[in-house]
Amino acid sequence: MSYQERIRCASLLDKVMSADQAAALIKDGMIVGTSGFTPSGYPKAIPMALAERVKKSGEKLKIDLLTGASVGEELDGALAEAGAITHRSPYQTNNSMRKSLNTIGGVDFFDSHLSLHAQNVRYGFYGDIDVAIVEACAITENGDIVPTTSVGSTTSFVQCAKKVLVELNTIQPAVLEGMHDIYMPADPPERQPIPLVKADQRIGVPYIPCGADKIAGIVITDIPDGVRPLSAPDETANIMAEYIISFLRKEVAAGRLPKNLLPLQSGVGNVANAVLFGLSNSEFSNLQFFSEVIQDAAFDLLDSGKFTVASGTALTPSADYLKKFIDNIDFYKQHIILRPQEISNSPEIARRLGVIAMNTAIEADIYGNVNSTHIMGSRLMNGIGGSGDFARSAYLSIFMTGSTAKNGDISCIVPMCSHVDHTEHDVCVIVTEQGLADLRNKSPRERALEVINKCSHPDYRPMLKDYYDRALKETKPGACHTPHILSEALSWHDRFNKSGSMKK
Repeated sequence: MSYQERIRCASLLDKVMSADQAAALIKDGMIVGTSGFTPSGYPKAIPMALAERVKKSGEKLKIDLLTGASVGEELDGALAEAGAITHRSPYQTNNSMRKSLNTIGGVDFFDSHLSLHAQNVRYGFYGDIDVAIVEACAITENGDIVPTTSVGSTTSFVQCAKKVLVELNTIQPAVLEGMHDIYMPADPPERQPIPLVKADQRIGVPYIPCGADKIAGIVITDIPDGVRPLSAPDETANIMAEYIISFLRKEVAAGRLPKNLLPLQSGVGNVANAVLFGLSNSEFSNLQFFSEVIQDAAFDLLDSGKFTVASGTALTPSADYLKKFIDNIDFYKQHIILRPQEISNSPEIARRLGVIAMNTAIEADIYGNVNSTHIMGSRLMNGIGGSGDFARSAYLSIFMTGSTAKNGDISCIVPMCSHVDHTEHDVCVIVTEQGLADLRNKSPRERALEVINKCSHPDYRPMLKDYYDRALKETKPGACHTPHILSEALSWHDRFNKSGSMKK
């Protein structure tokens, strides 16, 4: 299909231009919102042209960059390396961007729950959106935009932007049209309940409302998404998957879950993907997936009939699974729904559906607090992403991590997290390859023993027990609900910073 056939609004054919011409419309100090989510469906040609312009001309140009979540090297990487970004939000995974936002004088990064990001744009919390740059596979007769492999916050960017630049990507299948379900809530005081009561329900339209008048330029591209490889599930991940499946099996036997469970949510990355793969060999069937990203394991579970629907805001397959998706797109189109992230990650919907949330942690402490964003308390990795959206409202909130990192030099179970993203109030279960700690209906002191005995690595368990025992003795009488030796709790992290190992 030619690009002329994909642009069904005839008047817009006159707005086709080069990436350089489109990039020239972006000026210093602008706030720019782009499509894209982990890293899928993001614009590529215009950001690269903008970065090249800055590098060649030496122009002092910096923008505030807002996306749905992480995007590819052609956007985050190119603009970070060009020094063309002042502020960035809400989530990223790019090495150049991460280096800059962890450097004084680099990018100022504002982390945000993904379910709140789009509405905060509409509320004006980030300022007025000057330009929205959107990857599309088609433009309708009325000038509305059919997105590609993600939705993210694009709907709100388009609504709020003064002008819209479209990258019409001809490598993206035109038959993606119809896979999206675009619904945007009204803002307070006019907001009504989101009318979604089943994971497989559609409540919106298959395009992003825009209108031809707002579109300032269209760039024709054929650059593929920079998909990320996912490693095969390792022994640690497989063991964690077995613990979780066994736990779910017991919940069914106890009458706390139905036989086909409740809708599942899974975070991004190898561990989360491995846990989903583990479901393939379980007795569970007729499952529904209500999450933010749709990774490799979800495609296999759809193929086998284990999943009846996969609802999210982005497709995030590896290269092999992307080919599998394209080759079988007619089948997947019947079972996959892509929504705006404020719907896919909505705490209201997660609570209504009773979502079982499974997310990864960098570290967890003995009382059930979880750090999912920072290394040693100060170095940001990616951002909170959608984990908080689901953890706060899930029927069950499960966090997974290996018991150690850095070849055993770091314990991922610590006396006190160096940074807290999810408090003990939002965490039901912690899982490592050592075991599973069910923290429900337990006091802090009970949780501490559960986590130490079941989740910590044997190399660190005596140290953790010793810390807890001494904390019980040294905490003032009458102040021992959550016993801590504050001066020592964070010294675990300081020990690694000084020696390179927590064991020393």
